Amino acid sequence: MAQAKTLTQEELDRVLEHVSKKKYALRDRAIILTSFLGGLRVAEIAALRMVDVVNPDGTIKNEIRLSAAQTKGNHPRTVFVSQKLRGELANYLTTRHIQIPEAPFFHTDNRLGFTANGLCVWFHTLYKTIGIAGGSSHSGRKFFITSLANKGIGVRILASLAGHRSIAVTQRYIDVNDEQKRNAVELI
Repeated sequence: MAQAKTLTQEELDRVLEHVSKKKYALRDRAIILTSFLGGLRVAEIAALRMVDVVNPDGTIKNEIRLSAAQTKGNHPRTVFVSQKLRGELANYLTTRHIQIPEAPFFHTDNRLGFTANGLCVWFHTLYKTIGIAGGSSHSGRKFFITSLANKGIGVRILASLAGHRSIAVTQRYIDVNDEQKRNAVELI
C-alpha cells in the first residue's frame, strides 16, 4: 500500500483556501489543522469530545489527554496543543452551540460525531476535489512529523508526540527531499 503524500505548505494553503468557502469553514479548517498541527490520527480526531479539548472555563486545553480507547493500539497519550492550534480550535468553538462535555468536538452536518471511516472519506474527497494526488487522512500526520524533523527535533521526541511506540515507525513518516540533502552536505 502506498504511503500518504506529505503535503507542501503551498498545498496545505490551497486546502485551507478551498475549505474557507465551505458551509462549515471553521470546522473544516480546525479538523485539517488538528491533523497538521497536532499530529492526531483521523480516528483520534473523530473520537474527540468537548471535555477532551475544552477547559471548564471555555478555553482550549494546552494538552489533550487521549484515553486508551481513543488511540490506536489502546495506549493512552497526551497531545500537546500549540498556541496556533489552540487559536484555531477556539475559533471553531465559537460556532458550537452544544457545549455538553460528552458531545463530539467535531460534528457532521446533522450534528452527530464523525466516525473514523467517515472522516477518512472526508479527507480523501477533499484532496481529490482540490486535485492533490496521494493525499489522505494520514497526510497531516506525515506533515506534522516531517516538519518537526526538518526543524531538528529528535526522533525519540517525534515518536512520543506521534504516539508511536517504536522510532522505526516514526522514521517511516519522515520525508527527505533533494533540498534537505543539499543543505546537509553544506554543513560539512
